[in-house]
Amino acid sequence: MGFYSDSRTKSNRLKAGRGKVIAKWGTVVVLSALVGSGATLASVTGLQHAGLLSSPSANAVNVPNSPVGVSNVNVNINDGITQVVKQVEPAVVAVINYADVSNPFSQQTTMQEQGIGTGVYFYHNSQYAYIVTNNHVVMGAAKAAVVLQSGKHVTASIVGTDPYTDLAVIKVPLNDMRGVQPATFGNSNNIQVGEPAIAIGTPMGLDFADSVTSGIVSGKQRMMPVEDPQNPQQVFDYQAVIQTDAAINPGNSGGPLINIQGQVIGINSSKIAAQNFEGMGFAIPSNEVIKIADEIIKTGHAVHPALGITGQSLSTVLQSYPVNVPVDYGVYVMGVSSSSAKSAGLKSGDVIVSVNGQVVKGLADLRTALFQVDPGQTVTLGVYQGSQHKMIKVKVGSMQSPLDAGSGASGSSSSSGGVPGGYGSGGVPSAGLPGAQGGY
Repeated sequence: MGFYSDSRTKSNRLKAGRGKVIAKWGTVVVLSALVGSGATLASVTGLQHAGLLSSPSANAVNVPNSPVGVSNVNVNINDGITQVVKQVEPAVVAVINYADVSNPFSQQTTMQEQGIGTGVYFYHNSQYAYIVTNNHVVMGAAKAAVVLQSGKHVTASIVGTDPYTDLAVIKVPLNDMRGVQPATFGNSNNIQVGEPAIAIGTPMGLDFADSVTSGIVSGKQRMMPVEDPQNPQQVFDYQAVIQTDAAINPGNSGGPLINIQGQVIGINSSKIAAQNFEGMGFAIPSNEVIKIADEIIKTGHAVHPALGITGQSLSTVLQSYPVNVPVDYGVYVMGVSSSSAKSAGLKSGDVIVSVNGQVVKGLADLRTALFQVDPGQTVTLGVYQGSQHKMIKVKVGSMQSPLDAGSGASGSSSSSGGVPGGYGSGGVPSAGLPGAQGGY
């Protein structure tokens, strides 16, 4: 298993023999179209001569002598999805990851494309346009480049990456994005299951750049692993993500998931690719993207608040063995590493049921609650120790991204100032993660 890593998809994978294939199928399609249109034209002409069919209006349907009342129908192709795509698509770019590859025969090193994903332009200052994508799209890059909607290739610098959330920020000179408006981010806390969701990306490489798929929001908080792209057995963390049935394919990683208002509500990152599974893609919620991207722009890395514990959702623990607490929800504490948490009285076997009065049903709720505070602040935990309920105050620590900003990529640097508030802007385990746990 492991992430459906779009960084492993070559943009030129389909180029070999592509001309012959296109010519072959193009001939079939053209011939089919000509035959079909010819037959239709002959039929329509014959019916018109027979007086059985009148010339149709360009945008209306008229059925004479019908027993059912039919009124003229005006068809407007400028529907919601079309407008959203026109609005956001210019800000969506392809992101190419280049690696230094050694030739064992010539003893020379050349730079070759090792994968392609997607990114979305979301912020700019006076010099640079900033693009958010997935960490696994640019991880290990010796060089990164973006391909604009116009087809222009632009060398990019990696500002910083965050493996814990699988997010990264890259930048290009602002002049290269002149005339393009940054994408606007929405509040992912306000999304509703069943609302429309639109994905734009680069599935299967540049031959299919700017592909649009649509579906709905299938779920709001699904706990999924964030894996090390270079070692799928290593899980950095678990995060709450948005589930969608909009098609997410290799190359879509790092691209936007958009609501019907044209706001980015998530960054597409993975899908379940196991046999018999279909339409289960996942996106990092926009609120988390905004927070992490802002930190990366300010400092080159992200810092995450942490209690200094390892935990597991109590509901999954109860599937294996009983826990002596009077609730069936919360986070079961498996271990405590923070001296602050230890001195506050938190210990293994405790069950955390609230943070600052906010109910914690499981790992997703704990993560959400912790992301609302900053390292160094003190939180009040509602904890069950056996049947006894206690309120424990713990000073929140931090865990920093384990990788340096822009590791290995061209001209990496951090930018000061950060993003102003409210700026405008793959296969994974096929089961329900019964053993999911993480460090918090």
